[in-house]
Amino acid sequence: MAIPSEMKALLLTGDGYTRTPSGSVLAAMEPYLQPGNIGVPTPGSSQVLIKVSLASINPSDVAFIKGQYGQPRAKGQPAGFEGVGTVVASGGEPYAKSLIGRRIAFATGVTNWGSWAEYAVAEAAGCIPLLDTVRDEDGAALIVNPLTALAMFDIVKEAGEKAFIMTAGASQLCKLIAGLAKEAGYRPIVTVRRDEQIPHLKEIGAAHVLNEKAPDFKAALREVVKTEQPRIFLDAVTGPLASAIFDAMPKRARWIIYGRLDPDTTVIREPGQLIFQHKHIEGFWLVEWMRQFRDKRGPAIMEAQKRFSDGRWSTDVTAVLPLDEAMAKVPAELAKPNGKVFIRP
Repeated sequence: MAIPSEMKALLLTGDGYTRTPSGSVLAAMEPYLQPGNIGVPTPGSSQVLIKVSLASINPSDVAFIKGQYGQPRAKGQPAGFEGVGTVVASGGEPYAKSLIGRRIAFATGVTNWGSWAEYAVAEAAGCIPLLDTVRDEDGAALIVNPLTALAMFDIVKEAGEKAFIMTAGASQLCKLIAGLAKEAGYRPIVTVRRDEQIPHLKEIGAAHVLNEKAPDFKAALREVVKTEQPRIFLDAVTGPLASAIFDAMPKRARWIIYGRLDPDTTVIREPGQLIFQHKHIEGFWLVEWMRQFRDKRGPAIMEAQKRFSDGRWSTDVTAVLPLDEAMAKVPAELAKPNGKVFIRP
């Protein structure tokens, strides 16, 4: 296919990091992005150029465009970390060339050529050739959530504890983990913000679902922790909620932070627990996990594709928005609970 010289994209208006964090809610796109045309990039020797079919919007994308992610913005470059598409050109390295014509899931990493555009650039080593049985909606969301779900549930299994805690229980990631837990006989304890989310989460595998906004939340939390004795805490929220949960957990608890949806100060309520109860606080970043556990990467990728192919997993879709409507419609669609929002260039 002929590759044009220019493409449409949603371009970053900010550079680097922000000095004024504003939380995880995206009220409007305009302060952070603007629609525009930019030259179609040329992939480096180890990279591929992808004609984007569908791009996902993750909490990490929102944090990034607002300058609150652990990766600096590059003003004037397209945003978007993840998507699905077809490789149309590559650099000179053999593996990159072998992907030409393939439908792939990709993560743009630090290329500065994001997926919220007609074309994107990714490192060939980070691209995943897709089975024909994987839908575009699942392929576009294959890397960030599914691989994180498999990796973090592996941490739970290695810890040897059947019960564990997750915040942001209604997120796509937590739903995937809850399904894995149900199959393996584990007992997730999850927190949500709406009562209407509770029945579905129990149906897909949560043993306990606690509404963090309920007046009896802290009492209910302590009762569940006392009964279940969870020692792994997978946290996307931080702030006062996570502080309360960690404080209530038993000895040898591990607080594993992979997101910061709440910009409020995160307090360690009783530092003595770190000394005398052997509690630990650590972080999780999928990129680092994939580097550290290369032997687990391939099996996890195939497992995720099999689950999407046979229907055990399916991405809940809130909306698929054309690129030229994204600026106006993304914030309202992201505000709806329980589903994924995509951009179609």
